[in-house]
Amino acid sequence: MQKKEAYRHILPHFQQTGQAYFVTWNLKDAISPKALIRYTHQLDTLKTRIGAANSDSPMNKYRESEFAAPTPETEKLKQEYYLVRKKYIKAYDDLLDTAKNPAIDLSRRENTEIIIQTLLFWEGKKLQNRAFTIMPNHVHWVFELFERDMEGNPVYLQDILQSVKRFSANQINKLENREGTLWQKESFDTTIRDDKHLYYAIRYTLNNPLKAGLVTDWRNWKGTWHRDIGCSDF
Repeated sequence: MQKKEAYRHILPHFQQTGQAYFVTWNLKDAISPKALIRYTHQLDTLKTRIGAANSDSPMNKYRESEFAAPTPETEKLKQEYYLVRKKYIKAYDDLLDTAKNPAIDLSRRENTEIIIQTLLFWEGKKLQNRAFTIMPNHVHWVFELFERDMEGNPVYLQDILQSVKRFSANQINKLENREGTLWQKESFDTTIRDDKHLYYAIRYTLNNPLKAGLVTDWRNWKGTWHRDIGCSDF
């Protein structure tokens, strides 16, 4: 299948080789689909308006992408869309942190080890890890994709996430003696813009157990990993 710079499930996802990302994904039943229905409706409405605005534009009459050749109107709608998306992800994170007693506890030592080994598998082959934290019902991951792997093939976010989620799900299902879908299909990925953004993404990731009230010092959370790049002040 030909890889695209943009793909979507519920939310749009943008991928470029050689790019750094902050990604969050969670257990399938971690949060009720109705919990954030207000934001979902807002996003759906804005997507429809963006598509309609592009269709009406002479510049986009023969363009398929709903985000192509932006006009002042579509630019305004896009900014509103990304603001709502940011609020959606923040609210989602807050709900994940307050949810208790998941059916499958990712912070169980054996499950945590599976995920750690999975996240480190592509280290030096397709990506460089910067930090990750494995919470009871979700995972935060900060990493930088290589432009090309050792065989010279481009490295895409979509492929990495599919690989990591598929392998970890299979291994955890075996350990937990269960079948069926483990992970929510949707992942929340944010493109890292610059070094400052990278710093805050790493700090958020490492401090998530502290924010959720699971520990008093992020260093004490067994599911936390970071590259030793001066993280002592996080």
